[in-house]
Amino acid sequence: MVPESESGCDKCGHTETEVGTISTTGGGVSKMFDIQTNSFKVVSCSNCGYSELYRDDTAGSSDIVDVFLG
Repeated sequence: MVPESESGCDKCGHTETEVGTISTTGGGVSKMFDIQTNSFKVVSCSNCGYSELYRDDTAGSSDIVDVFLG
């Protein structure tokens, strides 16, 4: 278990987050035709806005928030 003083946002220690998504193009043909082949979850601190990207191949966003908060 992580001690309370070491959990939360890496920048400000806040424990509330917002989760969004972002899609990007890959290389080659997908880039030429603007086909978005990569999907990521974006976890942002609701206090300071610090954000981290995670590949969207996890079971759920609650797992990602746990990683973000430590």
